Amino acid sequence: MTTEGLTTLIPAEKIAVRVAELGAEISRDLVGIVELTVVCVLKGAFIFAADLVRNLTVPCRIEFIRASSYGTHRSSSGRVMLDHHHDWHVEGKHVLLLEDILDTGLTVTRILEELRGHNPASLRVCALLDKPSARATPASAEYTGFTIPDVFVVGYGLDAAGRYRELPYVATLNA
Repeated sequence: MTTEGLTTLIPAEKIAVRVAELGAEISRDLVGIVELTVVCVLKGAFIFAADLVRNLTVPCRIEFIRASSYGTHRSSSGRVMLDHHHDWHVEGKHVLLLEDILDTGLTVTRILEELRGHNPASLRVCALLDKPSARATPASAEYTGFTIPDVFVVGYGLDAAGRYRELPYVATLNA
């Protein structure tokens, strides 16, 4: 695959170190719980989720939700589409929502509304990337990997029209 037109923003080695740190931090905060339900937002967070859960020391099970607001564009449409199984069993459970990037806040806000409707015991958000300058609605994460500027990024699960997800690093996509 060609990486022409990309500029590395966060190298793979730095991501690996930070994901391990996040796993340790989350494990410390949740020590003693019986089970953690990790909800991975597809498609962008799948690589992050796989790496993070291998760094957790608390028992967990993994659920998935598909969310989309970008389509093939480089900016959010403002309309969040969710697709998931309605047989989630999160009532009374400790839930960790894994998001690839917290930018406008619209997606995470919509998913949190959905999850709260299932009455979890606790609900936390972990985002690999945080882009606070892009917020359209108040949103935050208890755990954040990296804060980035308002640039369009790809790699480590994030894409541009379905491309670049497989890159082991996060990069900016040059015009």
